[in-house]
Amino acid sequence: METTLSFGNYPKQSNQNLIKYFWYNDLQNIGEIKGDILPYGLGKSYGDSCLIDGGTLLDISGINKFINYDEETGILTCYAGATLADCIDFLLPRGRFLPVTPGTKYVTLGGAIANDVHGKNHHKAGTFGCHVTELELLRSDGTLLQCSKTINSELFAATIGGLGLTGIITKVSFQTVECPGPIIESESIKFRTFEEFFDITQNSENYNYTVAWVDTSVPGRGLYNRGNFAPKSRQKPYKSTNGKMLPFPLNMELINPLTVKAFNTLYYNKQLSRIKKADVSFEPFFYPLDAVDGWNKAYGKKGFVQYQFVIPFDNYINVLKEIFNLITRSKLSSFLTVLKTFGNIKSPGMMSFPREGVTLAIDFKMIGDALLKILDESDNIVNSVGGVVYPCKDARMSPENFKAFYPQWTDFAKYIDPKFSSSFWKRVTKE
Repeated sequence: METTLSFGNYPKQSNQNLIKYFWYNDLQNIGEIKGDILPYGLGKSYGDSCLIDGGTLLDISGINKFINYDEETGILTCYAGATLADCIDFLLPRGRFLPVTPGTKYVTLGGAIANDVHGKNHHKAGTFGCHVTELELLRSDGTLLQCSKTINSELFAATIGGLGLTGIITKVSFQTVECPGPIIESESIKFRTFEEFFDITQNSENYNYTVAWVDTSVPGRGLYNRGNFAPKSRQKPYKSTNGKMLPFPLNMELINPLTVKAFNTLYYNKQLSRIKKADVSFEPFFYPLDAVDGWNKAYGKKGFVQYQFVIPFDNYINVLKEIFNLITRSKLSSFLTVLKTFGNIKSPGMMSFPREGVTLAIDFKMIGDALLKILDESDNIVNSVGGVVYPCKDARMSPENFKAFYPQWTDFAKYIDPKFSSSFWKRVTKE
């Protein structure tokens, strides 16, 4: 038995096997593998959606070649093991970029689609799945299916945001966007209350990329970051940093209430002026944590839980205050708390998480039942206002809340490949 971890290092589960694939044709025999199977990329999911306790993970990250690039349309076709970092290295020198990118470039295209990732530009571009023009899906019986909005459209919808349960995404075609170069004209604005965050958001329509960091030590205050790619005249040549990361320097726990409060205070106050403008590389703007390999080790051997939800705009300020009060009363703390808005661009994915509203993502050191109880209470608040929790980040959601958040799960289940499952799916459906 091998132990394979998700990025949060929680929960810890033993897997019967992990098979690494490097050749596309070798995938044809997956139906002969005994027990449950699940595709696996780079393991950047925070919870147990990328794990299958007692089953077999199929690591397709080695099947990662580019297949075709159409210079006229900007559509790129790759094997699904190619990473977003690989795509950026190919696209930027050609004046193109990803239509949507999450907070790390070290995820596979298959993983980006299976989790229907979102980024700082959801209000302008929707999810990654909105830009997928076609994908190839391998079922466990050996059938290869071409899927798009017009071909096998229902399976296409189930696969986008489908957590890898409908089969193996083998090939992907997606629409890229024009990009003048690697430099972002950015602006960082201090805010002291959630009301100020709302006002800044209302005045940020001209910005394609927006996100805020929030201080859990002083709920309501934070730094609002917004930006656009700078015009051609201010661009610089692109130099790839793919794979160039500093190792995390210590093998010890660094996260506790004292260190978090100290970090948050320093981080907020390092910006002396209320507004700071600068031209920066896209990498620290989009992927600040990619610079340090293994930063998740800072949470210690028990790992951490990232909790992300989205709630409708109606009365969202009071709902955020209620959840933050719950967190602070419980003496929980986090140095990585992200607040941003989702627009009204609907994803084609049947089970996709993003919807119009405000989303909060917050990391908690795993401390046991006390944390799980607080998050259950927060789930109830989110559910009561019509919000949902993100499955890709989840490691503890109850079956009752999952089914309330995603009532379409029974329709989605019809498209799951009979040999595919995950620890997450078994936990939240009891199937």
